[in-house]
Amino acid sequence: MLRHMRDRIGFGIIGSGTIAWLHGKVISGLPCAQLIGVADAVPERAEKLRAEFGAREAYGDHSRLLAREDVDVVCVCTPSGLHAQIGVEAARAGKHVVTEKPIDVSLEKADWLIDTCRVEGVKLACIFQRRTSPLWQLVKRTVDEGRIGRMVLGSAYLKYSRTQDYYDASGWRGTWALDGGGALMNQGIHMVDILQWIMGPVSTVTAFWDHLVHRIEVDDTTCASLRFASGALGTIEATTSLAAGLDHRLEFHGQLGTIRVEGERIIEWSVPGQDVEWARSVASVSGDSMSPDPKSISPRGHEIQLADMAAAIRDNRDPMIGGAEARKSLELVLAIYESGRCGRSISLDNAPSADSADAAVGFDLRFAQMK
Repeated sequence: MLRHMRDRIGFGIIGSGTIAWLHGKVISGLPCAQLIGVADAVPERAEKLRAEFGAREAYGDHSRLLAREDVDVVCVCTPSGLHAQIGVEAARAGKHVVTEKPIDVSLEKADWLIDTCRVEGVKLACIFQRRTSPLWQLVKRTVDEGRIGRMVLGSAYLKYSRTQDYYDASGWRGTWALDGGGALMNQGIHMVDILQWIMGPVSTVTAFWDHLVHRIEVDDTTCASLRFASGALGTIEATTSLAAGLDHRLEFHGQLGTIRVEGERIIEWSVPGQDVEWARSVASVSGDSMSPDPKSISPRGHEIQLADMAAAIRDNRDPMIGGAEARKSLELVLAIYESGRCGRSISLDNAPSADSADAAVGFDLRFAQMK
């Protein structure tokens, strides 16, 4: 139940960098939400975001935002390596927590945040907005229903472009401490999440990675071979080293058929009994850019997840993508990095999650009713 039975959920944003703009835009447009405040270590940046989206206050000290009684949810939009720290502070202040991807940059800190939210009785969600897309919902449902048979191969090709200026513009990008990795952890983790969400957990990885082009600590080029727990095999290629980036491409091959997606477009739908044009109509969705500019990203996925958090608070249920689900892609990325670092295959712990991987399925009617 909402504090003081307010009609709208009060949101605060901590961090006013690249992605915070998108959170501000979405929250200010949701009828079930209200943007109360913005906090950033650079007060001028917080004030700029506050003014653009009509929040009540801007703070240079996020503890002042956390002290507000009218803030129910905090969106953590800081560098990745601070997600857990800020999220734990928010949870201990009695606030529900939404973090951007990844949940953090180490499993220890991710578990700290997950455990703290559970102990404090607050809800935790992590933004993986691509799971909400009709396209990826359709692909997952098709694979789960066995329509292309036993899965044989699942691969992701994530070939992006970032300049040296992109990394130099911020002191945290391209660092292990705050970015947690490079092409795979920052740009690639969305599609790593989709790959493992659809194919199921990975049991073993063998990988190579390096920084071949950029002056950074972390990877700008990574190649990994996967064995899924189902027995299927797979590949992940991720880079930010290209002069001109390509659309991401994911391929799912079963014994009976194949699904290939490039960007957010179905380029092959060899599914027995289903026509490719039918699949494209069902999966119709506006394209989502991999540009670092948040204004080029479709707001729909963030809108769905932030509205879902408001509904989860009202209905006292779990958010559609909780901490345990968000942990899975982090575990896979860290295993890939460890394999490349030590030069051997790495086995993952594939214990079942408390969160349902299917939680995002069926969101459309619920959100239509909310609005």
